[in-house]
Amino acid sequence: MMKPAVVLSTHNTGLGIIRALGEHGVPVVAIFYQKHDMGYVSKYVKEKVLAPHPEESEKQFINLLVNFAKRYANSVLFPADDATLVTVSKNKTLLENYYIVACTEWAITQRFIEKKHTYKLAESIGIPIPKTIIPQNITDVEKYSKSANYPCLVKPSQSHRYLEVFRRKMVKVRNADELMSAYKQASEAGIDVLLQEYIPGKDSNSTNYNSYYWNNEPLVEFTAQKVRLSPPEFGVPGVLVSKHIPELLMPGRKILQALGYNGYSCTEFKKDERDGVYKLMEVNGRHNRSLLLSVECGINFPLIEYNHLVRGEITSAIAYKKGIYWIDFTKDLFASIQYRRRAQFSLIQYIKPYLKAHTFAVLCIKDPMPFIKRCIDILSMAWKAIFKVQKPVE
Repeated sequence: MMKPAVVLSTHNTGLGIIRALGEHGVPVVAIFYQKHDMGYVSKYVKEKVLAPHPEESEKQFINLLVNFAKRYANSVLFPADDATLVTVSKNKTLLENYYIVACTEWAITQRFIEKKHTYKLAESIGIPIPKTIIPQNITDVEKYSKSANYPCLVKPSQSHRYLEVFRRKMVKVRNADELMSAYKQASEAGIDVLLQEYIPGKDSNSTNYNSYYWNNEPLVEFTAQKVRLSPPEFGVPGVLVSKHIPELLMPGRKILQALGYNGYSCTEFKKDERDGVYKLMEVNGRHNRSLLLSVECGINFPLIEYNHLVRGEITSAIAYKKGIYWIDFTKDLFASIQYRRRAQFSLIQYIKPYLKAHTFAVLCIKDPMPFIKRCIDILSMAWKAIFKVQKPVE
């Protein structure tokens, strides 16, 4: 019997891990804390469990995992979003008594989950980054606001916490008043932010360096280019394409080596059109939303990690298919209106990924229930939003 994989959080990323492992016979258990996740209804899930929020109820979440290990001892634990990653990493020493834990120790995790640490490290080793200020108080923000080149960004140090509160990844501000307002909002919510220069350019200037690292060496590497984001400019990926981007290899390797990183990661860069240099955006120390793109291209990162941690198998460099698209259909559909308004894509350009070789993030004929659930959830949220707007004030 193969050891089960326990996947924590089952939205896009979790669903990708579930399918990547399940198709190869790995038994999968899904532990989720958001009911609108779709991965836990996948046909590959052997058992599903609703858990408390991993950060808001950390003690209860960890207790659930410890108790759950009585039935699934020595399973591989895969955190599939930042909230589960933070909690599991903080408690890795404890959880390793019960599981094989697929994440880094907290001392390393903290250096990439908190962007202020990531940017300091990158700058100290010569990796290009956007000009970034780490304000200590509102006085620092006021000083920056007087000399800033607008537009600029108010960017959270921990993206997932900001996203949960404000439902956006960051704020693009056009003047001092907007900057001060965005900073105060974040400060009142108890979220640290960075003040960062805006890197101009198309969404297609954004890229991913995906790799599996061990003993300070990249065992397997894969690069991809983002085509469209949802929403445009600062959203999550809607469409990506596999592409060899050699300029990412050196800085990608360098930041992971400096972190002392082991395991899978997705490091993001954006090409600055002003100087043609790829600049570090962030390091994601977990599997990413578009992981099924690499699987479709011939590199199954979750299976590589599973086989390494369970069997000790070391995978060497793998050639992969180029020009394959990954499409998050619902996200891309919603973003299409905004892209059309910006006149960034002609109709032919827009539908090109759908006409070329591609794989979908959620839609899958062999495993249809996650897509059906996602559509139902979207319709339900839309209905509630309409009802809320139309409901008369009493």
